[in-house]
Amino acid sequence: MAKAEMKKIEIIALLSDSKKLIERLQRRGVVEFCDITDERLVKMNTASNIASFEKHLNAVLTARQILSGYAPLKQSLLAGFSGRKEIDKHDFGDIVPDVDDYLKACYDIIELDKKIAAANASIGKTEARLDALRPWEPLDAELDFAGTRETVCMIGSLECKEDITEHIGALMRGSDDGDEKEPPAVSVTEVSRFGSKVNFALLCHKDDKTIVAERLRGAGFTPPPESGSYTPAERIAEYEKQAQTLRETVEKCTQSIAAYSGMEPQFDFAEDYLRLRSDKYEAIGKMGMTRSTFIIEGWIPADCAYKIQTEFEKKFVTAIRVYDPAPDEEAPVLMRNNAFVQPVEGVTEMYALPTAKDVDPNPVMSFFYYLLFGIMLSDAGYGLLMTVVTWIILKKTTVEGTLRRSLVMFRNCGVTTLFWGALFGSWFGDAPQVIARQFGVEIKTTALWFEPIKDPIKLLLFSFLLGIIHLFAGLCVLFYKNWKQGRKLDAVFDTIPVMLAVGGVAPAGAGIFVSTVPANVSKIGLMISLVGVVLMVLTGGRSAKNIFAKLFGGVYALYNTATGYLGDILSYSRLLALGLATGSIASVINLVCGMMGNPVLKIILFLTVFPVGHLANMAINLLGAYVHTARLQFVEFFSKFYEGGGRAFAPLTVNTKHLKFKEENING
Repeated sequence: MAKAEMKKIEIIALLSDSKKLIERLQRRGVVEFCDITDERLVKMNTASNIASFEKHLNAVLTARQILSGYAPLKQSLLAGFSGRKEIDKHDFGDIVPDVDDYLKACYDIIELDKKIAAANASIGKTEARLDALRPWEPLDAELDFAGTRETVCMIGSLECKEDITEHIGALMRGSDDGDEKEPPAVSVTEVSRFGSKVNFALLCHKDDKTIVAERLRGAGFTPPPESGSYTPAERIAEYEKQAQTLRETVEKCTQSIAAYSGMEPQFDFAEDYLRLRSDKYEAIGKMGMTRSTFIIEGWIPADCAYKIQTEFEKKFVTAIRVYDPAPDEEAPVLMRNNAFVQPVEGVTEMYALPTAKDVDPNPVMSFFYYLLFGIMLSDAGYGLLMTVVTWIILKKTTVEGTLRRSLVMFRNCGVTTLFWGALFGSWFGDAPQVIARQFGVEIKTTALWFEPIKDPIKLLLFSFLLGIIHLFAGLCVLFYKNWKQGRKLDAVFDTIPVMLAVGGVAPAGAGIFVSTVPANVSKIGLMISLVGVVLMVLTGGRSAKNIFAKLFGGVYALYNTATGYLGDILSYSRLLALGLATGSIASVINLVCGMMGNPVLKIILFLTVFPVGHLANMAINLLGAYVHTARLQFVEFFSKFYEGGGRAFAPLTVNTKHLKFKEENING
C-alpha cells in the first residue's frame, strides 16, 4: 500500500573524494550502508574513533546538565516544542574549528563540578567533627593532657543524671564488701552536659590510675572524639577556618560554572557535531577500500535512486549501480503515507513494522484509529480543547519529528472526539444543561443523535456494529494481500465464509438486546450465516491430504472462528465503557460545581473545581482512549492479516538534535 520500494545501490569512487561524498550522502539521508564482507577489500577499523566521539559527547551532555543546574535557562511555555535551528552548511563548517574550545569548556565544567562535590563532602565531614567537638569547647586543657608528675588526668564522658562529682565518688567507693581500704581520691570538673551525657575532666593520684580507669570503664566511660596537643577551642577554630575555606572554594567554583552561562548554543553545536562524526565513522567502518578507491553498498528508496545517481555522477568521479535485491534479502521498511495517515505510523511501529510480504496497515488503520478514539473519549468540549491546543502548538512552534507526528495525531483525534461528542450531546459532560439551570432555563438535550447515558444499549449495539466493520476491514486487507501474492483461493476462502458467517448471525445477535429487529431480517441473516458455515467447513481444511483431515480441519476452522470472533466483537464493548466513563465523571464534576446555594460560593466553586476536575478527567480518559484504541488495532484488527517483524530503514543522515542544514535531505 504505502511502503517505499527499496533498491540496492553500489557506489565506487576515488578515495580522495571520500570525505565530501560521504558528507553529501549524510545530508541527503537516503542511503543505508551495508557492511561489506568482501575479503579482497580493506576495511577501516573506526571503533576507537567512535569511542572517542562518544566520550566527548557524554562530556558535552554532562556539562550541559551541570550548567543547567547552576544557571537554568529561562524558557517560554512553548519552548519545549521548538524544533531544530536551521544552519547553512558553510556556516556549520566555519564553526567546526571552535569545537575543541567548546569541549575544553565542557571538561572544565565537569572538573569544577567535581571540585564542588569534593568540597561539599569535606564540608560535611568537617561539620560533623565540629558538632562532635563543640560540647568540649569550655575545656581549657589540651585534649591529650595526661596530668602532672604526681597526678593523672582522664578526660571523657559518662551517662549521668545526677551531679557528676557525686556519681564518680560513688563509683570510686565501689560496693560495700567489708573492704576497709580508702577509695581513691579524685577531683572532677564538669565541662558540659547534654541531656544525661556529661563531659568532664578527672584528676587522681598516679598510684590510683589503674583502679580509677577500671571503674570508669565499667561505667561506660568514653574518651573525647579527638586527641591532640591542642585545646578544643583551638581545634574548633581550625575546623571553622577549613570549612570557610571549603565554602569559598564551592562559591568560587559555582561562579566559574555560572560564567559559562550563555554557551548553551555552543554546547548544542558540539553535541550535534559529535553525533554527525560518530554516525559518519560508523558508516565508514562498513565500506570497503582499495589503494585509490572506496566502495559503498547499501539500500536506497527507488524513487530517490535516480536523483542520487545523477547528482553524484556529475559531482564526483563515480560508478553507481542501482539494482534489485536478491529474493532472499529482507529489505528495510520505509513507509510513505499522506498527512492523514502518517501521524498514526507510530502506533504501528509500537507493534511491529511490516515485512516485505506484509502490506502497510496504516492507511486502513488510521481511519479506524481516529474513529474509535473519538467514540471512547466522546466529549465535544474535550475534543475542542484538544484540537485548539494542538493546533496552536503546531502553528506557533517549529516542532518536528516524532513529537510533531504525535501532536497531529491528537489534533485529528480531537476532531473526531468533537464530532462524536456533539452527536452524543456531551459538552464537558452536561455543562450546558447545568449552567442553563442556574439561570432558570431548562435544556432537555444537546445531542444531535442520542445520549449514551440514557440509552446505553443503543451505543453497545452500535459499538458491536463498528467492531464487525473493523474486523471485516481487516479481512478485506487479508483478501488483498493474498490476492496480490497470487494465493487467490486463500484470498476467497479465508475471508468470504467468515464474513458470511459472522455478518449473517449479527442481526439475530442484535435481537437478543432489542426487539426491533424484524424477524425476516434475522431469518435471512441466519441463512447467510449457514452458507458461510458450510463453506468454512468445506474449505477450512483444504490443505490436508485426506478427506477426514479436510473435514476435521474445516470443523476446527469453524470452532476458531466462532470463539475468536465472539471474543473479538465483545471487546468493542469498551467503546461503550470508556465513553460512559468520560461522560459520567464529567457530570459528577458539574454536579459538585452546582452544589452550593450561595451564588458567590457557587461561582468560586465553579472557577476552581470545573477547570481542574475536567482537565483531570480529560487527561485520565485521554490516556485510556489512547491505550484501548491501540489495543483494538493490535489484538483484534492486526490479528486478521498482519504479521510484522520488519526492520526500519536506517540511512546515514543528519541525526542532530539542535541544528539542521538548510539543504534538506530528499528522503520523503
